[in-house]
Amino acid sequence: MGAKEFEEEYNKEFEEDLHIDEMQKTNKGRVFENAAGGRIVLCGANAYEQKYYFNPLFKQIPDSIKKELNIISVLFTQEAGGIFTIVFEEDGSVSIETNADEEDITYDEITAGLLVSEVRRKRQDLFEALGIYYKIYVLGEKAADALDEEEENGAF
Repeated sequence: MGAKEFEEEYNKEFEEDLHIDEMQKTNKGRVFENAAGGRIVLCGANAYEQKYYFNPLFKQIPDSIKKELNIISVLFTQEAGGIFTIVFEEDGSVSIETNADEEDITYDEITAGLLVSEVRRKRQDLFEALGIYYKIYVLGEKAADALDEEEENGAF
């Protein structure tokens, strides 16, 4: 995805203007993070447009993980419909979100909620690793501190 396409996707998602030149001058997309209220979308899928989006700020994530995130996102939207996103919170934790257009009568909130719980349970290790990655490479925490924090939270 080129810079222009990224700007268009961002503007659609957050209904704000972002100029890619500004973002490239910042530390790992801080402009994007600030515009999203301290949160950064990692990836998502949209059942209405039948598209998958992966944030190019995280292109250094291994391809196997990108592929797994793609599969999770697309399968979720095929099953429950709507829009599915995986988001980094300001503190580095990973959130899963799903929503739908108000007019969408095929979207099932109960199924979506159950699927979110199932994805969290089955992919817990993946989301914990992504959280550690974000804390180290984006927030600039020391690896030992990020790992200690996860250990204190009972992640290990």
